[in-house]
Parts: sequence; structure tokens; C-alpha cells
Amino acid sequence: MHILEQLGLALGLASLAGLNLYLTVFLTGMLVRFDALHLAAKYQSLEVLGHEWVLIAAGVLYAIEFVADKVPWLDSLWDSVHTLIRPVGGTILAMQALGDMPPHMEVIGALLAGGAALTTHSAKAGARLLANHSPEPVSNVVLSIAEDITVVAGTLIMVMKPVLALCVFTAVIIVLWLVLPRMFRVVRRSFEIVREKWRAVIGREERSVVVCAR
Repeated sequence: MHILEQLGLALGLASLAGLNLYLTVFLTGMLVRFDALHLAAKYQSLEVLGHEWVLIAAGVLYAIEFVADKVPWLDSLWDSVHTLIRPVGGTILAMQALGDMPPHMEVIGALLAGGAALTTHSAKAGARLLANHSPEPVSNVVLSIAEDITVVAGTLIMVMKPVLALCVFTAVIIVLWLVLPRMFRVVRRSFEIVREKWRAVIGREERSVVVCAR
């Protein structure tokens, strides 16, 4: 049971970090800081998240992301920058939760944690690209708030019921693996439509210039 709890905490941290790394670190750190998360011996490596400098850094970066996440296309640019940061951060958090393990298990754990973080990050980035093709900014705000709520709820489940978290996050990752290929096909098709529209506009402008020249 202890192993399952560790796996649930590790998978939860990795998955949530792919969605919002800074909020995940900040919330977990606050739980540690105010002793809401009672660290058993196997979780002592997570104590560093409650350090005041870690909380300040995570809080400031989350405040920046809170704003950037709600601006159309700026959110996608932010996601692009974090394509490497979130999976690496999720992997580090997961390895901290797993603690000391045999080297071969550490490698396997790192690969799985990185894959989980990359999966949730890809789902977030893909959803934002689709939302950015709509003319209104409301969908970006709604998605951002929904993501933050998901991170808060996921953190509470992960801390209170780590075994349940293991089941929930495993199911979510599997569903995302099934959905992501179709999502990115839609995104690619959306970009093709936009590109065709721009070509049509440019073509009309070139023809207008030729007519005027005559």
C-alpha cells in the first residue's frame, strides 16, 4: 500500500505539473509549509517544496502565468516555452516523491513521469491552440480557470487519497493518449484553413495591384 501511495503522489505531481507546474509546486509547498501535508519518512524529500524561497519563486512565476494564460496566442507562446520546462519539472517532482530507489527503477520512474507531464502539457497546449482560433477571448479565460481548478482538486485528491489519485491520473493519461492524435489533427486542419484564407487574401491583393497598375 505504501508503494501505491508513493506512485499516486508521484504520478499526480507529474501530471499536474504538465498542466501548471508553478501552481502545483506552490500548492504542494504550502501544504508542506503549514503542515497540512504530514510528511511520512518516505515523503521527506518533498519538504524542500515548503521552503520560503521555493514558495516565493513558484508564487511569482504562477502570477505571471495567471496573466499570460488568459491572453489569446500569448498563452500558446507561453506553452511553447514550457514544452521542455513542464516535463522536466514534473519529472523532478515525481522523483522527489518516489525517494531513494534502485538506479534502474529511477530511470523507469523518470521516463514515466516525464511522459505523463508531457501528455498533460500537450493536451493543454492543443486545447489552447483550438481555442485561439475562435474570435473571442472568453474561451481562453474559461480554460485557464478550469485548469487552475483542476490542479487544486487534483492536488487535494493526491494528498488525501494517493491510491485513488493513482487510479484517476492513470485513467486520465490513457484517455489523453487516445484523444491527443485526433486533437492535433484538428489543430493541423485549422492551421491549414487559416493558411488557405491568407493565401486567398494575398492573391486578391496582388490581383488588385496588377489591375491598378494597368
